[in-house]
Amino acid sequence: MQKILAVDDDKDILEILQLILEDKGYEVETLEDGRYLFDKIKQCHPDLILLDIMLGNMDGRELCHKVKAKLDTHDIPVILLSASHAVQRSTLHKNGNPDDFIAKPFDINVLLDSVERQLAA
Repeated sequence: MQKILAVDDDKDILEILQLILEDKGYEVETLEDGRYLFDKIKQCHPDLILLDIMLGNMDGRELCHKVKAKLDTHDIPVILLSASHAVQRSTLHKNGNPDDFIAKPFDINVLLDSVERQLAA
């Protein structure tokens, strides 16, 4: 079973993501505080990370860069989630950047298509 780590400071979003993804057969771990991202990665060894851009006083883009910069985590696909549509899709697939971006509120099918595409890559 493929494991997904969802990181968002909004408990409701995490609950929705968990319900949607578990319904599709994924194992889902959640995290509300980006400061513990690497501890959680070591604990659960996710196959994919869903990462909110605005994590309280943290920036998910910076966390994504750190994930992509570390030798033991750089191969984990990262999908950024954000209610801000100002994030440019043109930054995708460059060194240290996310593998995909999904705008909030997200369409369930768009979310699932992105997750399946990244896990299959």
